[in-house]
Amino acid sequence: MATVGGLDLTQPFTRAQGLMAGLTDAQLRRRAFVRLYRGVYLSREMPASLETRARGALLAAPNSAVISHHTAAVLWGGSIPPSSAVHLTISRSQTFQAAGIRTHESDRARMTTFRRGLRVTTPEQTFVDMAASLDLVEMVVLGDRLVRRDLTTPQRLVRSADGWRGHHRELACRAARLVRTGVDSPPESRLRMLVVLAGLPEPTVNHIVRDPDTGEWLRRFELAYRDLLIAIEYEGRQHRDDDEIWAADIERREELDRETWRVVQVISKGLFETPLRTLQRIDQARVDRGARPTAAFSDEWKRYFPGR
Repeated sequence: MATVGGLDLTQPFTRAQGLMAGLTDAQLRRRAFVRLYRGVYLSREMPASLETRARGALLAAPNSAVISHHTAAVLWGGSIPPSSAVHLTISRSQTFQAAGIRTHESDRARMTTFRRGLRVTTPEQTFVDMAASLDLVEMVVLGDRLVRRDLTTPQRLVRSADGWRGHHRELACRAARLVRTGVDSPPESRLRMLVVLAGLPEPTVNHIVRDPDTGEWLRRFELAYRDLLIAIEYEGRQHRDDDEIWAADIERREELDRETWRVVQVISKGLFETPLRTLQRIDQARVDRGARPTAAFSDEWKRYFPGR
């Protein structure tokens, strides 16, 4: 049954709403329902997704509550380390605790909006809030993803970070200035940050190669040193598992060889196990194309890419 007494059982509901619809406490305690939080229930037939749990958390929390931090980032489609709790920001004057809900108390005004009917911090506010939990590279990954989903722009993230007066403002400001348009995936964001934090010149993101005579679109590179005709590409597992994609990549590399582009391919191991070797390969490709060798990489990359 989808409704009882006009109550939508596909969504979380409070005990008071259930009783008003004709349910009894005895019915709420039966296996047909699961208690999400104190006084908040859900039909056992419905999956307790993050969005559903967030709806339930807002029913349990004070009226000032807004979905924020990790939960807001995931609802906006961001890529961040997982958190099992639903994160809410509430007024510091109110007290609220519940198992499965992580509350952030603040009296600072926050930019909020609605997403799928849920009151949630805006992408820009979510970005600066996450500076309290993420490191620099993770922040850039989040920012790149929000921009890729057309939810914000690098310029808006910079303005939001510059105007933020809360904690971790310096990190938010630096990360915002490293966010770029056109980044397709979190590994691509991480690969670019490895290069940048090592002190190598920042490659162009999402470089399009066109026919010099017709202007026709020929190829797109994730990262590229355009002046040296060097492309840096992250090769995910899909490329290895899908024969058609792998075959297309081989043909593309053969065409690129004829077009004088050199492609440095990086796999997961090159980011998480052997990042130094990846940097050396990229630097060697630059030297082979006439650039001066890097005397020494900056040590900052080691903090975020420790390798094995």
